[in-house]
Amino acid sequence: MAKIQAVIFDIGNVLIEWQPERFYDRVIGAERRKAMFAEIDLHGINDLVDRGHNFRDTIYAAAEANPDWAAEVRMWHDNWSDMATPAIDHSVRLLRALRAAGVPVFALSNFGIQPFDIAEPVYPFLKEFDRRYISGHMQEVKPGHRIYEMVEQDCGIAPEALLFVDDRAENIDTAAARGWQTHLFSGAQGWADRLVAETLLTAKAAQ
Repeated sequence: MAKIQAVIFDIGNVLIEWQPERFYDRVIGAERRKAMFAEIDLHGINDLVDRGHNFRDTIYAAAEANPDWAAEVRMWHDNWSDMATPAIDHSVRLLRALRAAGVPVFALSNFGIQPFDIAEPVYPFLKEFDRRYISGHMQEVKPGHRIYEMVEQDCGIAPEALLFVDDRAENIDTAAARGWQTHLFSGAQGWADRLVAETLLTAKAAQ
């Protein structure tokens, strides 16, 4: 294996919990949430935002197209900060520990332009990456190969020298197919253990 020259973090469910269903279960109840998600592909609509479409316009258009659920759909925009929470503190510590150890750290995330602008003041660590690859600005999304290719071209690091962590297997699979080293995130401790095993962090620094 090549020596790792940069570590690349996904953001949602790696650094910040992203669980819209949990929000809706709390606000409108699980049964109504299930009925709404069965009728409306809110995650699919959000994919448009991740590709660079305007956040408010996209969600409000979906609300208008689904009048029976209009108020609830608008919550995806109006209450977005209540869905993208809380930070995964151990992962944030790992990000900062890597940077303190002199390891370049990048972000590669499916994230809309306006939602990222909302998140930045709430989560200061989003400003701490050496490079940020945000899908809304790039108008490409994971797991498509093009966004990974754009990362490679921009950073100039060989694929085999990149270590990428993501919570979605399909995103990991594309990276691995391109020769990246990968870690499927299922919890911060497992990610910490991997960073120690790669000798990127000491056990103490990875706590």
